[in-house]
Amino acid sequence: MDLGLQGRRALVTGASAGIAKGIAAGLVAEGARVVVSSRSQDRIAAAAADVGAVAGLVWDSDDVDAAAGLVASAGAALGGPVDVLVASTGGPPAGADPLAFTREQWEAAHRTLVLAPLALLTAVLPSMRAQGWGRVVNVASTSVREPLPYLMLSTAERSGLLAALKLLSTEVAPDGVTINSVLPGRIMTARLLSSGATEAQVQDAAARDVPVGRVGSVEEIAAVATFLCSAQAAYVTGTAVPVDGGLLRGT
Repeated sequence: MDLGLQGRRALVTGASAGIAKGIAAGLVAEGARVVVSSRSQDRIAAAAADVGAVAGLVWDSDDVDAAAGLVASAGAALGGPVDVLVASTGGPPAGADPLAFTREQWEAAHRTLVLAPLALLTAVLPSMRAQGWGRVVNVASTSVREPLPYLMLSTAERSGLLAALKLLSTEVAPDGVTINSVLPGRIMTARLLSSGATEAQVQDAAARDVPVGRVGSVEEIAAVATFLCSAQAAYVTGTAVPVDGGLLRGT
């Protein structure tokens, strides 16, 4: 299937590793011209080289005011306004007590998970609407459907963003712009292993808990996200697509 992404101009944030880097690689494979960003100059330069991106730019999602500058710099590197935005930001701290997070931690999570993505959309949507075509994909989490233990900040803030994106999607749909989210389940990334578990232990747990019996790959979620960025997905908007091997128990 031709996804109609040849020559499209894409910006993928949080793409130095993991899911967002995989999505960037998927877009490049479909012929899109891609700019990637993350907090670390060294890491994003290496990631850009790995996936064949046009450029790797530095942006910390904690710096909401710099979002418009990132979009402008991406457009300059791509030779025109951004057609496709994939917004991915790092997760906030976990904690066993959902009421133990400080006000500063709540404010930081809100800034990173809600204000930063909305600032990116504020910067990209005018040109997308003017040209009558645009794709936005937000990388979220299955916790927005079923809250996960220890992830109070992520669950609450990502759920708020999802509601905002639903509202925005109805506003821009008549202009040929779609806004969707992907909800990763257990995907084999460094973050999944950050608790200290080995790959074998993670796979053993997935064999018990996940209906398909295994952990998902970055390539599998990247394939879904890349489709949502495509011309073929023009009739899909305002939705959140789980990529979780059936882990979510609700409908």
